[in-house]
Amino acid sequence: MWDTLMMAIALMLVLEGILPFVSPKAWRETFDKLLQLEDGQIRFIGLSAMLVGLIILYLVN
Repeated sequence: MWDTLMMAIALMLVLEGILPFVSPKAWRETFDKLLQLEDGQIRFIGLSAMLVGLIILYLVN
């Protein structure tokens, strides 16, 4: 189980690193926009991401 968890974390880091590596300017602009969001909006984005992830996990298994 730990192997699978570590592979998932490693894949997440690879995917998270693609945009700043390929286009640092676009990443910076996106990050600046995120800083302007309210806490409730950020929570909604986080909740949506978690739900999509759970749905994908459900569909895969």
